[in-house]
Amino acid sequence: MTDSPSDPAAGTRPGQSPAPGAPRWVKVSGAVALALIVLFLVLHLSGSGFGPGMHSGSGH
Repeated sequence: MTDSPSDPAAGTRPGQSPAPGAPRWVKVSGAVALALIVLFLVLHLSGSGFGPGMHSGSGH
């Protein structure tokens, strides 16, 4: 059995380099967006007074 430099399961030909991954800015932007979504959900579900219902005129 010979060791081939490319994995046949990866879908690349022996003379072809694999497709590059996503650029760093895409990964960072996705991570920041995900963190903001999680932060919003945590604050919203915890009832910390943050969000659309904060200024509802309840007289507090």
